[in-house]
Amino acid sequence: MMRLSKRGAVEPFHAMDVLAEATKRRAAGRPVISMAVGQPVHSAPQVALQAARAALDHGRIGYTDALGLLSLRRAIAGFYRARHGIEIDPGRIAITTGSSAGFNLAFLALFDAGDRVAIARPGYPAYRNILAALGIETVEIEVNAENGFTLTPEALEKAAADHGRIHGVLLASPANPTGTVTRRENLAALSGYCRNNDIAFISDEIYHGLTFVGEEATALSFGEDAVVINSFSKYYCMTGWRIGWMVLPAALVRSVERIAQSLYISAPELSQIAAEAALGAAGELDVHRDAYRRNRDLLAERLPVLGFTVASPMDGAFYAYVNVARFTNDSMDFARRMLAEIDVAATPGLDFDPGDGHHALRFSYAGSHEEMNEAVDRIAAWLR
Repeated sequence: MMRLSKRGAVEPFHAMDVLAEATKRRAAGRPVISMAVGQPVHSAPQVALQAARAALDHGRIGYTDALGLLSLRRAIAGFYRARHGIEIDPGRIAITTGSSAGFNLAFLALFDAGDRVAIARPGYPAYRNILAALGIETVEIEVNAENGFTLTPEALEKAAADHGRIHGVLLASPANPTGTVTRRENLAALSGYCRNNDIAFISDEIYHGLTFVGEEATALSFGEDAVVINSFSKYYCMTGWRIGWMVLPAALVRSVERIAQSLYISAPELSQIAAEAALGAAGELDVHRDAYRRNRDLLAERLPVLGFTVASPMDGAFYAYVNVARFTNDSMDFARRMLAEIDVAATPGLDFDPGDGHHALRFSYAGSHEEMNEAVDRIAAWLR
């Protein structure tokens, strides 16, 4: 464990360690297939690349307002109008340096050291680590088949009884690592519960656009008090551009703006220009989504045959979270050996579930179909 301060500590993020080792092996000429991180195999949309080239040819790239380019914020408001039928004031939208900056800003604006924030277990490890670094207590709630693999008002009631008052709730749908898509009625119930109990509700919607089963709903459909965080990294295939956005309650805008001014000055202008163009690339991007769906169907069929039990429905995002207890009780060692012996990288479940992740792995299927087929073939031969 690496201590950051007396107020909190963070765990290693094994997915990035696996990625670093996979990158090193690839540089040494090894035929590595990485299923360790959620990095789309596709490039940014062509219109985004064209917009960035034109901006570079035109001249200087500089700072923008801390909340981002007004044209991009207006375009995002138009996205919500077209996709969800919701009118959003562009003044409530903040452009961020990826969704990671959005989480930092939300946590700093909403919570004090010692507050408690509920998250799902298994869940994205950066939530837990950022909260710990800020001295905020994480209350992890197990999600399973009984609760639909998502947070519920009943689970929050129990968590409050066990741990004390809950100050915030953070839910991702589609979720990482499980791929769970929270149903519209469940999202509405959770939003209402938080509102009625003075609990800050943060909705992580960075995998929107990558839903295969169920209805994709935004927390903004149920009121203006939720903080919604989204990103151009996943559906838009722009991980390295480090660009995302937040939709904020009006009362929180100035606080987030002031914190962002101090921490980030502004998100990169070049990335903002490309992102605005990317919002118009749904035709190109939906082709990529269909490719992920094909990968999803492949893994859903073949992984159970190999003895990997799919731990939750693969309804969205591009992950398969599987139980590997048939083969190991140490998923970290299993992942290391799989990379060392057959050049296939996956993420050990301990990243996502400190309690039970020792017998789980997460496979990302954001790569090409050929890579996914080859990876499963290698694993099958290795296990034999």
